[in-house]
Amino acid sequence: AFEVVVSAGFRSTRRGRMAGSMWLRCILGPHLQRIHRSPDQSRPEGRQGWSYQPRSLEKHTDSIIGWVTLWSLSYYSSPLLLCYLYRKGRLCNYMFVFHALSVFAFFMPPFPPSFSLPGWGRWKNSEYLQFLSILEETKKNHTPTNKVLIFFPHQWEVFVQCCESVLVSIFFLSSFLIAHSFGRRMLYPGSVGLLQKAMRPMLLQGQARLIEEFDGQRNKLVACDGNEIDTMFVDRRRDGGQTGQTLVICCEGNAGFYEVGCMNTPLEGGYSVLGWNHPGFGGSTGVPFPQNEANAMDVVIQFAMHKLGFQLTEIVVYAWSIGGFTASWAVMSYPEIQSLVLDASFDDLLPLALKVMPDSWRPLVQHTVRQYMNLNNAKQLLKYQGPVLLIRRTRDEIITTTGPEDVMSNRGNDLLLKLLQFRYPKIMTDEGVRAVRQWLGCSNPLEEASVYSGYEVDDDWCVSVLQSYQADRDVLFPWSVGEDMTLEGRRQLALFLARKYMRNFETTHCTPLPASEFHSPWRL
Repeated sequence: AFEVVVSAGFRSTRRGRMAGSMWLRCILGPHLQRIHRSPDQSRPEGRQGWSYQPRSLEKHTDSIIGWVTLWSLSYYSSPLLLCYLYRKGRLCNYMFVFHALSVFAFFMPPFPPSFSLPGWGRWKNSEYLQFLSILEETKKNHTPTNKVLIFFPHQWEVFVQCCESVLVSIFFLSSFLIAHSFGRRMLYPGSVGLLQKAMRPMLLQGQARLIEEFDGQRNKLVACDGNEIDTMFVDRRRDGGQTGQTLVICCEGNAGFYEVGCMNTPLEGGYSVLGWNHPGFGGSTGVPFPQNEANAMDVVIQFAMHKLGFQLTEIVVYAWSIGGFTASWAVMSYPEIQSLVLDASFDDLLPLALKVMPDSWRPLVQHTVRQYMNLNNAKQLLKYQGPVLLIRRTRDEIITTTGPEDVMSNRGNDLLLKLLQFRYPKIMTDEGVRAVRQWLGCSNPLEEASVYSGYEVDDDWCVSVLQSYQADRDVLFPWSVGEDMTLEGRRQLALFLARKYMRNFETTHCTPLPASEFHSPWRL
């Protein structure tokens, strides 16, 4: 597959004082595969090409280098193999082999000095010396008569490739260790045993309150991965109210528990409520990695349908902060769910992870998040067709990338823009996005009202336009409404939709949401 092409005839080479420098160039030189026939047919050696025949020393040491390269890769990738065997429970079966290899590795360095041996064989080969002379002359003068194309790496390039393989192995191993050690605990501090121990009296008190005051029913659900998910259900259907017929499934934050978390907000609003704890939180077992989170959410929905007797159209999913991942996964996987409410949530974890880690770690953070902690809420949300309400904390200090004083760095803004741009692409043109961004930059209701009135938004006209489009077509998002509309009309619709899909709450990230701020999402 690789060859060296020499289209010029050999020229006479100097054989003078080249002992040290020529030997070094022979060591570092590329492989010579074939000597093609020369265009000069008058020369005897140009009538027919021939394959280069390395001397025995060069030929055998090439084989040695191949084995050394393989040994080096095995030598440096052994930590990955050890981790794999440990996780599979087979480490003890192979300990004798590892002991033997470790003794061998102690006496044999990963790269022996055999790289210099082919240079000696080449130095004694006149054909290789002629080739090397033409190659060096071409590099210096770029003469068109001597065209040399080199595609095969020499020994030191093999050495560099081995080093690169070692660095790549270290990179992937570091990513794995970060994700499964402090990375996971930073992302889900509620899974840390020390924090749970400190909160245990509070959790027990909250659990007792739910059971004794609200007649809550505690259940353990077994997810498909074997994790036990601790849940609490409060049934309000027998109270006779309309809200009690609706079940609100609550998804807690990264340090939240159903005993003291966002479950209390819909509970105070009179809804039937089903709360659950992340894997590794409270009475739930396991570790809160994305797939385990999705498995937990799946068994909670199945429990609500098949054991509690709720239809998907009677279920509202409500999430706070990082709970937006499981909530968006739920509506993506069960599109018949009635509606979704996301409080203080974000579009993607990666920008927030980059904010708290050193800039020099950027490639490592990107790979770790995408490989092990890929909480891409926006991507999942765009696959849902139902009503959505986003609640933005205007003084949020957690999901902002620059600080709570900069409301435009709140990643909830990006979640709203991505949702609107997907559902209404003809409205959310550059002018529409610019108007919505101006509205998002407001940090209090007075500023919002000023921007809204400045664009002279007519709510009744916006509703009529959208209802007319919906009546004429039975289509899913994205809609093409707004494609034949004036610039002013698109701006009005963009601001109208932004205010319907998002509500502002003037507080910080961890302030409990009052029941008065919990609303059903807007429906056309």
